[in-house]
Formats: sequence, C-alpha cells, structure tokens
Amino acid sequence: MADDDPQDVADRERIFKHFDSDGDGQVSSQELGDALKALGSVTPEEVQRMMAEIDTDGDGFISHDTDGDGFISHEEFINFARANRGLVRDVAKIFGFLSSCS
Repeated sequence: MADDDPQDVADRERIFKHFDSDGDGQVSSQELGDALKALGSVTPEEVQRMMAEIDTDGDGFISHDTDGDGFISHEEFINFARANRGLVRDVAKIFGFLSSCS
C-alpha cells in the first residue's frame, strides 16, 4: 500500500514473526496467547485491551481470521495491522520493536 510507512511495514513484519512461533506463516490463537504470556511486563489490563480489540465480535476468538481456518495468515495480519495502527504501535513498543516511543 502506497501510504504505508517503511517503519510500520518493518514493525508489522517483526511482530508477525514473533507471534508466528512455528514459522508456518499463520498465527493461531494459541501462539498469540503464548506470545502475550511471555511478556511478563504486560499488565492484565493491557492484555484485556489488546484482546478486546482483536476479538471484535466478543466470541472469545480472534476476529481477524477472515477465511475461518482457525489461524491468522500473514495477509490477514497485515490487513488487521493497517486497520489498527495504534494498537500495532502499542504492541511494537511492548515488544521493544520501536527504537523510540512517540
């Protein structure tokens, strides 16, 4: 996408690779949960806020699995990240992927 900042693109790639622990190009709800649990510095409130944004229909599952296969593909993640730039920046800060906090 033409309006994507190169730093945003790089941050999205690093975040996706961090969540995709088995390297299969998809993020399962298990991988997402494991990644968030591994962040000892994340408060329960931060996790709740992130999950509330990810689970947009309130069914307890990641709502950005547009093809319904139980995983978030790289393309689905990129679409989510573009639609939720603020959340992605927060996640990047938590993981230490951003060199400076703005």
